[in-house]
Amino acid sequence: MTQQRRSYQIGTGLFILLGFAALAYLATQTTSVANFSQGESYALKARFTNIGQLKLRAPVKLAGVRIGSVESITLDPAKLDAIVRISVDRQYAEIPDDSAAAIFTSGLLGDQYVGIQPGGSPDMMKDGDEFVLTQSSMQLEDLIGKFLVSGSPQKPANGQDAPADDKSGSAQPPKP
Repeated sequence: MTQQRRSYQIGTGLFILLGFAALAYLATQTTSVANFSQGESYALKARFTNIGQLKLRAPVKLAGVRIGSVESITLDPAKLDAIVRISVDRQYAEIPDDSAAAIFTSGLLGDQYVGIQPGGSPDMMKDGDEFVLTQSSMQLEDLIGKFLVSGSPQKPANGQDAPADDKSGSAQPPKP
């Protein structure tokens, strides 16, 4: 009986050890620090009214391809906007100057990143340029609030309650 209990304990221990190894692997692969080596780069700026949970070293993506990372996040004391300084790899120097920057979330509850949506201008952005068009982060709480508010029953346009059906199935028109 002790032999059976011992093999059960060893099996359980191996299962737990494999579980921790899988968690460690997933933690290193899903973070924004995942294997991005950046060579020579140039800096761009973007202003956002709300950056959500955007962090330093968060990815910067264009068409789903990582082209850089968030270098710094500061607050403009005059306008109370967040100024995000991003570092873009030199090999991706062909970003039109009318491009837009937005903050997106990987999956439903994943990390946030800066996504660049290219414009159509023949002129390209240079070191130190700022994005004119930006879209701030959408907060999950705001989305849930909007859904809950819009999901409630609405009154008719005339402001009166909808007429109740009687047992016969015919509705009585409202009296003037």
